[in-house]
Amino acid sequence: MLSAGLPQGTVPKLERPGPLRERVYEALLELITTRALRPGQHLVESELAGHLGVSRQPVREALQRLNTEGWVDLRPAQGAFVHEPTEEEADQLLSVRTLLEAEAARLAAANSGSAGIAALESLCAEGERAVADDDVDLAVATNAAFHAKVMELAGNVVLAELAAQVDRRVRWYYTPVARRRGKQSWIEHRDLIAAISARDERRATEVMRAHTEHTRTTYHERSERT
Repeated sequence: MLSAGLPQGTVPKLERPGPLRERVYEALLELITTRALRPGQHLVESELAGHLGVSRQPVREALQRLNTEGWVDLRPAQGAFVHEPTEEEADQLLSVRTLLEAEAARLAAANSGSAGIAALESLCAEGERAVADDDVDLAVATNAAFHAKVMELAGNVVLAELAAQVDRRVRWYYTPVARRRGKQSWIEHRDLIAAISARDERRATEVMRAHTEHTRTTYHERSERT
């Protein structure tokens, strides 16, 4: 067992197409985002390279890039560690997410047709099943897919590009509270679908704003309970 502490089966397989450094970067970012590599965890280049089946050089390059982007902290004479987000960092990002998602919900209510509504209902059903099965990883992935679909239905390319910049960090912050949000999160998603289906822009905005604020509040509450 490597000291990197990766649970068995969590390491994504590196697809062959594309530059190796990019594939290693994406693999490590996915491991961080899903918290297979946890905040504060020491990242040993040789062990990560062994896990991924590559040399140390692309791992070193990926860690440097992740450091630049704020996912990894490089400490002199100590090495690399997964970044531990502060409460302020999380609050700022989740507040921005609320603004983006609320506008996306409004636009989705204005623009969505029956096919879009059906897609949201399908994702919601999948998320409800994941919660019932206590499959946190699937619940988190389906939650991200649901919100991405709302953003797609909004039909605003610039808004979608801005949302994409924060999407992975939102997933990072959502993972530790996914079980606590559980069933209630998907009840809120159902309320949002109803507002979008009714083409009620104001209601869709209100529901999405409350929904994202609940996640932000739950994230902060988690540290008070641990």
